[in-house]
Amino acid sequence: MPHCPFRPLRCLLPALLLLCALGHAAEAQVRIKDIVDVEGVRQNQLIGYGLVVGLNGTGDSLNNAVFTRESLVGMLERLGVNTRDQINNLKTKNTAAVMVTADLPAFSRSGSRIDVHVSSLGDATNLSGGTLLVTPLLAADGEVYAVAQGPLATGAIAASGAASSVTRGVPTAGRIANGATVEKQVAFRLDSEQVVRFALRNPDLTTAQRIAAAIDRAQGPIAHVSDPGTVTLDLAGRDTVHVLEAVEDLDVVPDTPAMVIIDEATGTVVMGANVRVSTVAIAQGNLTIRVTETPQVSQPGALSNGTTTVVPRTQIQVSDQHDRKLGILRGSVTLRDLVASLNALGVGPRDLISILQSIKAAGALQANLRVR
Repeated sequence: MPHCPFRPLRCLLPALLLLCALGHAAEAQVRIKDIVDVEGVRQNQLIGYGLVVGLNGTGDSLNNAVFTRESLVGMLERLGVNTRDQINNLKTKNTAAVMVTADLPAFSRSGSRIDVHVSSLGDATNLSGGTLLVTPLLAADGEVYAVAQGPLATGAIAASGAASSVTRGVPTAGRIANGATVEKQVAFRLDSEQVVRFALRNPDLTTAQRIAAAIDRAQGPIAHVSDPGTVTLDLAGRDTVHVLEAVEDLDVVPDTPAMVIIDEATGTVVMGANVRVSTVAIAQGNLTIRVTETPQVSQPGALSNGTTTVVPRTQIQVSDQHDRKLGILRGSVTLRDLVASLNALGVGPRDLISILQSIKAAGALQANLRVR
């Protein structure tokens, strides 16, 4: 490690050292498949409305949740049970109206199973132990792509007594593993595509150029960069699936922008590996005043007419942290040097946020500073 102009480390910030290690890991090679998505290969969101039954008195109040009552009556009518004339007498609390959501993965075929998530829509207090009745799941085009049904698991614990109650987790939301059957598949043929586009998950022109160069070295001149977020492959006359299988395991070194992310709410600071700091002097210190009250009891002497009194004792300590030195960060220091220097100053995450903002204000931080 380069010579540090500060005195020996007094305060080690594990989080910043971890970030320093991550900065070196960012230089490692990664597979193309881990940093891009193939255009058209995507999952689709599904949604449905259904009923959960079998609850132990923790379902919706039918007087408050009108949609639950109407849904219950409509379901019973479809099953041949007429309760329309007695709708005002329905008092059950074992039923709850729920919204059912799921993600339909790419290339899912009819008959395959997917997970579903169930969330209460009314005033039900606990869905544990309930069973979701058959629920069609629709996509954005209004078509039914899956049908869900099965016992619900919330993973929550709720218990109550006469004077207190305890809840762990969210008992009004749960999931059903493999709870939906795919009824309709999305029409998409990857093997018939003659032009395939890679969408970078973190758009960057340098990374896109490196991906295109790696593909051209392995497969010939078939790739070109359309924009910082897209690499286009011309696969005319070639086996699309075979080429993609060979391309996705190629290694590249993704480039990362110089970025500092600050979350003031939690005191989290994340710095990219390419962050640089111009020559700047830093001094960090706070004025601390500590007031300690230690009252003492004063007893009168024997056979005296005095009274017992409380005598106040106040001790005031002032610390201006005069031992903190003014340090100089040399120009164009690396992330490792920056972390080591700030550690040498003994700064905590909260002080680090103020220092970074001040360095940026001084024009010495050569990175994009983003505060959340």
